[in-house]
Amino acid sequence: LMKYHHGNSVCISTQVGCRMGCRFCASTVGGLNRSLTTGEMLEQIYEVQRITGERVSNVILMGIGEPLDNYENVVRFIRMISDERGLHISQRNITLSTCGLVDGIYRLMKEDLTITLAISLHAPNDVLRREMMPVANRYSIAEILKACREYVDHTGRRVTFEYSLVDGTNDSAEHAEELAALLHGLNCHVNLIPLNPVEGRMGERSKRTKVLEFQKILESRHITATIRREMGSDIDAACG
Repeated sequence: LMKYHHGNSVCISTQVGCRMGCRFCASTVGGLNRSLTTGEMLEQIYEVQRITGERVSNVILMGIGEPLDNYENVVRFIRMISDERGLHISQRNITLSTCGLVDGIYRLMKEDLTITLAISLHAPNDVLRREMMPVANRYSIAEILKACREYVDHTGRRVTFEYSLVDGTNDSAEHAEELAALLHGLNCHVNLIPLNPVEGRMGERSKRTKVLEFQKILESRHITATIRREMGSDIDAACG
């Protein structure tokens, strides 16, 4: 349970393992075991409430697994968790994070949900992204951004881009300028994530000064950017 001034947030998993293969992520080390059922996703919320005695007001589908790789169960979960007969959590307080499965983004757009879509981008160009994320061999950044623009136009909801900063890999001033140019004119927000290093996986965390400089460059180009509070490093959780 993560407590913020705006309420209590829980980050849940959608699969046991993951087959997306991102080189800096612990969740994908053993590959995909299976997808979680809708009930198993709901149980994560109810169990947190039972243990803490606190009400969950915000749900983040950003734990283990790729949500759009478990599409039907995830959409059913969102509808059930937001139903007035259940916990009645506002869909506006639900964030779904994807590594950029374009077909799934278009499909999700047609569900007419009011959730926040988050894209795990992590690189400002396809060459670098392919080195970090094998899924980039299936979908280019241009294809992802086209889907995001249509998602924003259709839903009226701002898109979030997650960017894990890896020392000496994707954290230079040039990378920040490239990212700003890429996102220019799109209703979006960038979440900068100081990497949680995982033994045997790609890279080390960028220095704090570089993270702040990266943020400063984005904001000077009128791209809203925040630095995520660091959590979960003790259990190889989260990118940061």
